[in-house]
Amino acid sequence: MGHWRGTCLSLWPLAALGMLLIGCAGAADDRNVTATSSIPQSAAIPRPVAAAPAPRAAPSAGARRSFAQATPPEWSGESGSSGHPLMSSDAIRSAAADFQNCLQGLYPAASKRGIPKQAYDSLTRGLTPDLRIMDLVDAQPEFTLAFWDYLDRLVGEERIQRGREVLAENRAAFDAMEKNYGVDRYVIAAIWGIESKYSTMMGERSVVRSTATLACVGRRQDYFRNEFLAAIEILYRGDVQAERMKGSWAGAFGPTQFMPSVYKIYAVDADGDGRRDLTTSVPDLLFSTANYFKRHGWETGQTWGYEVEVPKNFNFTLADRNKLMSLREWEQLGIRRAGGKPFPRSADRAFLMVPAGSQGPGFLMLNNFRVIMRYNPAEAYALAIGHLSDRLRGGEPLVQAWPRHERVLTRDERTEMQQLLARRGFDIGTPDGRLGAKTRAAIRDFQGRAGLVPDGFPSATVLARLRGN
Repeated sequence: MGHWRGTCLSLWPLAALGMLLIGCAGAADDRNVTATSSIPQSAAIPRPVAAAPAPRAAPSAGARRSFAQATPPEWSGESGSSGHPLMSSDAIRSAAADFQNCLQGLYPAASKRGIPKQAYDSLTRGLTPDLRIMDLVDAQPEFTLAFWDYLDRLVGEERIQRGREVLAENRAAFDAMEKNYGVDRYVIAAIWGIESKYSTMMGERSVVRSTATLACVGRRQDYFRNEFLAAIEILYRGDVQAERMKGSWAGAFGPTQFMPSVYKIYAVDADGDGRRDLTTSVPDLLFSTANYFKRHGWETGQTWGYEVEVPKNFNFTLADRNKLMSLREWEQLGIRRAGGKPFPRSADRAFLMVPAGSQGPGFLMLNNFRVIMRYNPAEAYALAIGHLSDRLRGGEPLVQAWPRHERVLTRDERTEMQQLLARRGFDIGTPDGRLGAKTRAAIRDFQGRAGLVPDGFPSATVLARLRGN
């Protein structure tokens, strides 16, 4: 859940269950990661076991010592770029000084989950805040890189080739996963590849330490308190060994980077060993990830979307997630599938996405694209997953060129753009430098009033107009 995870993934607007990858190790961590395990292949794939395993004994002293960390890079001491009051340097220092009191204050909530005080103390003994995380919270690449740079980083030839090898090596597990859930194997393989580079970059941070830090320091403490308690539950129940429960700075762990709360709900014991272990079992990780997709509405046999050519004189106000039309209706408006290919099912309904505005490729996105965005709500992330899945299947690179000549706005410039839009009466939510659907809609409205092409692209030209230049 990453990226955001993961990167991936700033994912602060998500509801708890949708926030899977709030810091994915393979795409968005601080790169201080190495290969952590080699997941074994599985020959026979038993049917999944739905029930969670019963509680087990508290971890041994040896297991507790696994939380000891090598000295990480130190926190810069700077305030977060989001401008949130809890991300000021003074607030961070104050919360860090009160860290132990915060941990003890969380035990009553842990008790309600059936965790004895002795076990809680054992699992949290010696924990200290990892303040380096405060420098990573506002720096996830799916929200800071241009679309084309993000795709270049995540959909390269090395990842494509390794993904095809992983699909072949684990054919039996992928076959069983598709049979049980009807979820496209290439999409699940793409998630695995982007989240952890096929288990070679799963993150080296203790999930308990990371989530404890974020539960007590910084913004979104309420969210991370739930993640911290879920992590404690997982260890108490014995599903995952403490030394293997390591992941991204935000607590996403395993090859497909599940957040602890998501693990609790969607993890599956596919190999029948009585444990839902996504860190060492290929069947468990594939079935669990597919279970998440299926329960969020994945449509079997449907693709995620299509690259399309958009006419230059197109009404770009129609490029909106809420404006669904059939592929046939989009064709009637002049949109064509890139490369001259026909749409296989013209009745399928889709929305138009133009991530680089009128200067770049367009995409008609179907329901399954929205399901990918439930895993990580960044459009760049979901597009990378879709495109990588096509490449793993044997598809070609994107046909159209990106406007690589365009200067990518800095985080501060994007925040300024949002502030200037808000001053003009546009509803953009809280200015945070992350350009979501509200901000892009506001940009389109402003562009239309300013005589620019209303394509929603946050260009330097738009910023200059907002400044009055």
